[in-house]
Amino acid sequence: MQAVQPSLVKVKIFLPPRPLLSFCRRTSRLIRPADSAIVCLLRPQPHEPVLARIALARTRPRASLSATMATGVKEVLPPALNSTSDPPPIFDGTTRLYISYTCPFAQRVWITRNCKGLQDEIKLVPIDLQNRPAWYKEKVYPANKVPALEHNNEVRGESLDLIKYLDAYFGGPSLLPEDPAKKEFSEELFSYTDTFGKSVVSSFKGEGDDQAAAAFDFIEQAFSKFEDGPFFLGQFSLVDIAYAPFIERFKPYLQEVKGTDITVGRPKLATWIEEMNKNEAYTQTCRDPKELVESYKKRFSAHL
Repeated sequence: MQAVQPSLVKVKIFLPPRPLLSFCRRTSRLIRPADSAIVCLLRPQPHEPVLARIALARTRPRASLSATMATGVKEVLPPALNSTSDPPPIFDGTTRLYISYTCPFAQRVWITRNCKGLQDEIKLVPIDLQNRPAWYKEKVYPANKVPALEHNNEVRGESLDLIKYLDAYFGGPSLLPEDPAKKEFSEELFSYTDTFGKSVVSSFKGEGDDQAAAAFDFIEQAFSKFEDGPFFLGQFSLVDIAYAPFIERFKPYLQEVKGTDITVGRPKLATWIEEMNKNEAYTQTCRDPKELVESYKKRFSAHL
């Protein structure tokens, strides 16, 4: 009988695009973990083999829009914690996402959690940003802002880093494409998010509407890059999540305050908004447009 040669299995471990800042409970300092620490993030949970974790990372399916939609059961949201609230049992093994219901940056991570179906795995801890509890800065996140993720006895921040972190190290459908061209374009669009936001907000301050119009034109043009769907990368991805909270706010404010409909002359943007509003994982994080407009009116009242 001919001997059967064992086959070799190659396992690739992907490192994140750049190190993430973490808060070390033991030293009470923000740390930047070494590359080897990233491997520790793949360590098994109790009663879970290492190979199972690696297999999960290798075989996660690419997300379709239907795969990222919620089950139809609306999550019961906890009340926001303020200066009179007791802290949760921090670093007890529970994964917590600290957010504000009104913060677009935190909303990015909240949407990602929902799209990946992690509602039972990652607990929401909303913070009242107008009346923040002192323990949040002292015990949880020294930067004293949201979002922040408590996971594996560390706390990480920065919204774009966190949505990539959730996609890389938690289960659920993958929200970034494998296609190299789409990966490259996704990084270009992630890099543009700050410019986009600042350009639009500048018009709120009376510093010129041309910058805002150019920013929305850039977005419209971006939708033409790939023709296999109505989203930034064709198919739904983290890039859509990165922009959605801001366009959710900019659209009604510009409509009411300046009488500008950002979808006029931008049919791809109009279609994108329509498709995003079909995604319950996203819409369950949305605020009442009237509330958003009033919030911006207060913020930019000196320029009205």
